[in-house]
Amino acid sequence: MSHSFPVRVFYEDTDMAGIVYYANYLRYIERARSDIVEQMGVDQRAMRDEDLVFVITRVEADYLGSGRFGDRLEVRTTHHGKGATRWIFDQEVLRGEEMIFRAKVTAVCMTTAGKPTRLPAKLRSMLADPAE
Repeated sequence: MSHSFPVRVFYEDTDMAGIVYYANYLRYIERARSDIVEQMGVDQRAMRDEDLVFVITRVEADYLGSGRFGDRLEVRTTHHGKGATRWIFDQEVLRGEEMIFRAKVTAVCMTTAGKPTRLPAKLRSMLADPAE
C-alpha cells in the first residue's frame, strides 16, 4: 500500500537561513505514519486501552536536499509487516518530483510495560504478503 501526505513548510519549521531544520523531517514522516495508520482503521487509542502501543526502534535517514520556507512537500510512504512484531515504513519527502529526504522506519508492537508482542491479528492480516 502506498500513501501520500501533504506538508506545507511554515516559518517555524525553518532555521535562520529559511531551510527546514533537520529534525522536522522526522515530524513530517511521523505525521504521515499517523495518518496512514488511521486510514487503515487501526485505532491506537483502543490499542493503548488493551496495553498495546507502537514504538519506533530504528530510523535510517538520508538528507538529500533542503526544504525551504513556503515549500509544499509530499511524504510518500510504503509499508509492510516483518515478522510477528515489526512494521516497516519506507518514507520519502519530495518537493515536486525531487526527493529531498528518505527514511526507513521500524516500529515494534509492545505492551505498555515495554515487552515486544505480536501485532494485532487484524493488522497482521492487512500487512500479510499475498505471495506468501
